[in-house]
Amino acid sequence: MNQLGLYCSRCSARLPFRYQDMKCTCGGTLLVNYDLEHLRKTLKKEALQTRYPSMWRYRELLPVSNPDCIITLGEGWTPLIRLQKWEQKLPIRQLWIKREEQNPTGSFKSRGFSVAVSLLKESGALKAAVPSNGNAAGALAAYASRAGIAASVFIPSDCPPLIAEECPLYGAETYLVDGFIHDAAAIIEAGKQEQGWVNVGTLKEPGRVEGKKTMGLELAEQMGWTFPDVIIYPTGGGSGIIGMWKAYLELKALGWIDGPMPRFVCVQEAGCQPIADGLSPDSLIFRAEAAAQASPTGMRVPQPPDLPLILSIVKQSGGTAVALTAGQIAEATQALGAQGISSSPEGSATWAGMLALCDSGWLRPTDSVVLFNTSHAMKYAKSVNFTTLATIKSYADYKSLKLKRE
Repeated sequence: MNQLGLYCSRCSARLPFRYQDMKCTCGGTLLVNYDLEHLRKTLKKEALQTRYPSMWRYRELLPVSNPDCIITLGEGWTPLIRLQKWEQKLPIRQLWIKREEQNPTGSFKSRGFSVAVSLLKESGALKAAVPSNGNAAGALAAYASRAGIAASVFIPSDCPPLIAEECPLYGAETYLVDGFIHDAAAIIEAGKQEQGWVNVGTLKEPGRVEGKKTMGLELAEQMGWTFPDVIIYPTGGGSGIIGMWKAYLELKALGWIDGPMPRFVCVQEAGCQPIADGLSPDSLIFRAEAAAQASPTGMRVPQPPDLPLILSIVKQSGGTAVALTAGQIAEATQALGAQGISSSPEGSATWAGMLALCDSGWLRPTDSVVLFNTSHAMKYAKSVNFTTLATIKSYADYKSLKLKRE
């Protein structure tokens, strides 16, 4: 059984493990603590080689104590693809993309909710609710259905329609909210006592960070227990950055990996860029009007639950943050599509950010760089406009059309 506890990311206080309320009295975020000294003696990385290729291969580093409560749909162990042709074009040594869109619910959110819902099951929870820009709602809906837990999801009304339509298919009560993700969160907080909801929003419980942590564990294993020099990651609420940073601290403590930590780059869309703003010398100001113009993606989180922690991780790692325009992101979607990769706006933003950092000289010729494509492009499709597509009946029609286009 896991020897679990919690520690405060801000004041380092140690507390007993609990399933909810991840705020320390000092205001810092509580994270799961493991007996790494014991694991260093009893768990060897070579033992992983014979395990099933899912994120639960790292079960000793996940906080579910009762294996009968694990709720899985086969998440994790997503492909890591090297883009060698682009290495020849760009001033970097190696370029990889981690294909998180191949998770069971079409996004990286599968990881966090596999652990979060397993903990709900273990704690005996019957109802759960989440505020979401889309993918988290779909993931909670799927995993809660698998667990037999009632799910309610609250998403901004301009959420991509296919994501909004997906949630009821899994049986979740689905509500559109006039506002941002923090407005959706306020509705859950106002009603959780009366409705009996467990709020599984970002940093509200311990599971989602731990599930996202497996991206870092997995990446290290896929790269032969080494760190890349740079990780470029689309960042909204920040649990992925927090989780991967935590993963690498744990790998070092286990003695499984050595060397400098990766430099973390957070990419956001211009207009809703609290991390990029937070790293600038100017004071951070919430700009509601600007945020309203940003696209409804997972990056549109005007008020991350623990912005100081995200900023601290980026600074400690020697990383940075980049805000990209919607146009840059759209061009990147086409560029990745041309390489056979279906990328969400969030994933495309990592490509656009990588190009911008190459142009500025921030990325070095010796750098190995990993991009995270966090979701599938088709989840963001609005509808197919067939008026832009030609209809043909024969090969002769095809040749005639091709000549006109040429």
